[in-house]
Amino acid sequence: MKKISLLFLILSIYSCSTKKENTITNKEDYNQYLNSTTAKTTSKYFELWNSKIQPDSIQLLSFGIVGGEYNRYFKNTGDISFLKKEEQSLKKAVEIAATGRAGYNRALARNYISQHKFKDALVLAEKALKIGNGLEDTHSLLFDVHMELANYEKAYMYLSKIKNYSSFGYLIRLAKWNDHHGNLDKTIQMMEKATEIAVASKNKNLILWSYTNLADYYGHAGELKKSYNHYLKSLELDPQNAYAKKGIAWIVFSHEKNAVEALRILDSVTQNYKAPDYYILKSEIADYLGNERERLYNLDEYFSEIENPAYGGMYNTYTINLYLEDTQQYKKAIALAKKEVENRPTAESYGYLAYSYLKNNEKEKALQIVKNYIENKTFEPNILLQAAEVYKGSGQEDKVTELKKELLSASYELGPITTLKIEAL
Repeated sequence: MKKISLLFLILSIYSCSTKKENTITNKEDYNQYLNSTTAKTTSKYFELWNSKIQPDSIQLLSFGIVGGEYNRYFKNTGDISFLKKEEQSLKKAVEIAATGRAGYNRALARNYISQHKFKDALVLAEKALKIGNGLEDTHSLLFDVHMELANYEKAYMYLSKIKNYSSFGYLIRLAKWNDHHGNLDKTIQMMEKATEIAVASKNKNLILWSYTNLADYYGHAGELKKSYNHYLKSLELDPQNAYAKKGIAWIVFSHEKNAVEALRILDSVTQNYKAPDYYILKSEIADYLGNERERLYNLDEYFSEIENPAYGGMYNTYTINLYLEDTQQYKKAIALAKKEVENRPTAESYGYLAYSYLKNNEKEKALQIVKNYIENKTFEPNILLQAAEVYKGSGQEDKVTELKKELLSASYELGPITTLKIEAL
């Protein structure tokens, strides 16, 4: 009995010591930001310009300004209706503009990128290019769209046209280009330079965007303390920033394995922020806790949200994954994955299609897709895990072993639940 008690004591001490060493976050750092309040979705500025819009209005400036405010409200609330209202305002601006048409086309294209209407965004970007005004902004936009459409040669051509190491816009895109090619050190280096420029500009929106993106990249690189600190910096600028809170919750969950605290953080966010993917993360954490009721509740919330047709294809990959892992609706997953490939033919989209075929026991189709569209074309852990599953299903154990080593090194990024899947490969 004494031996057992002593062993228990040693294990307890070791466990506490390990947990303390792994702890990066501190509730006292972020508790002050968890008192969630409803974001303002109007202002005197908005009301002034909105009042100038009449059913037959030709007040061009009003449409542009009101559209910009709707975009801001969308970012603050996650409410898709504001993104759709921005679209309506900008479509009217494009329709009536005699001057500044290139700028309105670009603004509407960016709205379409947010809605995952990438081909529609490309049409507008090319219209802006023909008009000719603001070419650097248009070239930047065309880089963004072609990256989403997996037209990488064209994307690089437009990146070359805006080359300027003193430009924030160029540096963040160069960071994205390097991230696509798996060069994380270079990605971070470029993003750090971009952040310096943003801070020097004193533009709050640029600084906030830079901090959260840099925090993400630090997380991918395993520099979790830096990641955490930049999420905190983001919250200092914007105490209601949902994305930064989500980032902290992920560190708490994936690295520190404190699922209860991670859920507490996310619960504070979803009181007033309505993006459906937050419910997916909450369901994953509930699954880790073995809380089936909480898991199902959050999945129901997700499916309830995306019934809104305004979301279009914005959450297709999340839904495909649920069809594959939770509801076992493999044919529905295949159909939706085909739509996603048509809309956005990236390695990620093809990964979901291959994995859908694998789950439906169509192993040859799955393997062919991996060979043609994924092999040596991406460094994203989630996609590589899907490829590894396909290889395993096809008996190619050597490739599974090779990918397994790489995937285990990305266990923080993938999370505890997915890490168990990797270990079982």
